[in-house]
Amino acid sequence: MESPPAKTFRFPRPDSSITTRAVALAVVLLILTISYATSLRIYFAQSREIAETRAAIATRQQRIAELQGELAQWNDPEYVKTQARDRLGWVVPGEVGFRVVGPDGKPLGGGAEIGSGPQPNDTSDDAWWSRLWGSVEAADRPAPVRKDPADKPPITEDTATADASPSATPR
Repeated sequence: MESPPAKTFRFPRPDSSITTRAVALAVVLLILTISYATSLRIYFAQSREIAETRAAIATRQQRIAELQGELAQWNDPEYVKTQARDRLGWVVPGEVGFRVVGPDGKPLGGGAEIGSGPQPNDTSDDAWWSRLWGSVEAADRPAPVRKDPADKPPITEDTATADASPSATPR
């Protein structure tokens, strides 16, 4: 006799459209997205840093080119003469150089006019010893030092108690 066919038992499935495979696939995709997002963030940060570094290199190379151009100018003797005349006031032998000095003792620049105010005393004809003696006399008369009334020494406990005399108490 033949045995009746064996019955297989199956769990009843819910009527949802999400399967176990779909959930596993979603979890794997989520993990991959998170790991790639971190990597992408690092990639974009590094690419921004590379762009900033390239820009800094470009500006420094431009500055180097400017300095090399300036160095080439300083190798030209005419440029050096011009700079010595402008910056230091040097003159070539045989020329007469002069500089206009204002009442405050500072040289006046180009286009400046001399004011009609009082002129400083011309002591160019004085001998060196008379100028020396004038400085000694000026040192003997120092400017008076003004005392500020707010610069009083602070009152401390020691000075307050030192002024008070102890009272004698009879025994």
